Amino acid sequence: MNTKLLRSLQIFVEVAHTSNMSMAAKNLHMTVSAISQQLRKLEMEAGLSLFNRNTRHISLTEAGQIYYQTSMKLLEVARNAQHAIEQLQESPSGKLKITAPEGFGGGLLSKPLNKLLSDYPKISVALELTDDSVDVIATGADLAISLEKVNEANLECSHLATWDLLLCVAGDHPLAKIEKNTPSDLQDHTFLSHRVMPNITLTKPNEANITLAKSRIEVNAMQALIRLTRDGLGYAVLPEPEVRDLLKSGELVNIFAEWNVPTYSVYAVTPKHEAMPVKTQATVNCLKESFSVL
Repeated sequence: MNTKLLRSLQIFVEVAHTSNMSMAAKNLHMTVSAISQQLRKLEMEAGLSLFNRNTRHISLTEAGQIYYQTSMKLLEVARNAQHAIEQLQESPSGKLKITAPEGFGGGLLSKPLNKLLSDYPKISVALELTDDSVDVIATGADLAISLEKVNEANLECSHLATWDLLLCVAGDHPLAKIEKNTPSDLQDHTFLSHRVMPNITLTKPNEANITLAKSRIEVNAMQALIRLTRDGLGYAVLPEPEVRDLLKSGELVNIFAEWNVPTYSVYAVTPKHEAMPVKTQATVNCLKESFSVL
């Protein structure tokens, strides 16, 4: 297939998605001028304007809507053709586009990616970390790591691991110095939360459940939440694999350790195909193997 045309269609679709050339340029690692040039070429070839433009916003014209639907189909055909070719290869190869929550940039992906690159020298990885919702199909991602189970007809969702959550404070926080915490100890302190985990209930046999107060600070990035907790702003529910070293060093302390905090699961979300591409299957296997021993 014409690789230049496919690249132009990818650029067009990204701009249509974001409605913002600067954001599209950032996502595609291009300059705004290069994006603008590609769009002008497409519009010249189509003989019609594909976008309505003003100083603040860009949106699809009626022709642009038709072009968008066609572009999505062509890109899907191209992806399917590439996947079919990859199935014929003896060893996984090619670039693998992965998206993951920002918290995974703290080291959770180091071991599985190291194994993947070691086992399959012909694979390269493009890793994007974001806590924003990701449209796997539209972004062309081969695999997205998700903290939520996805049920969509055009996607596959594979369970990778289930991990513990812990209620934590900084080692020098007043709550860390109490020998045995009780619910009343939390009243005068700030609850920090991640936006996907705003409501947390602690349980303990023969005790009334404790629902944590509404958070006073809510963030959309796990590494930021961990940083704020380390800086002593309050208490937070944090993923055990991501704070294990901080707990060992005493920089963070697990409070209410005798209470049960809900666990959370991690999933691999991939586009649905008749047969999963070998490079994607190899990545899912590496993630499962590495995450199972964390």
